[in-house]
Amino acid sequence: MPKSRIRKKADFTPPPTKQATTIKLTNRSWVAPVMLALFLIGLAWIVVFYVTEGDLPIDALGNWNIVVGFGFIAGGFGVSTQWK
Repeated sequence: MPKSRIRKKADFTPPPTKQATTIKLTNRSWVAPVMLALFLIGLAWIVVFYVTEGDLPIDALGNWNIVVGFGFIAGGFGVSTQWK
């Protein structure tokens, strides 16, 4: 049986190096402090409402004070979407 031809493999050539592209990152150093502040304000609002048995922070709102507190917390989650 005849011998098969041996194919010579081409030498490995590495792919060409790509130029590094610069990524513009905006300064978002404000996001974390604002997010944490909104979380803490919302938590404090709800805690003060429960500790004072509904007299504070705003007596006229009644149980809607809980919604206001959770609104601050939801705002904190909304700001957290801007964090990179």
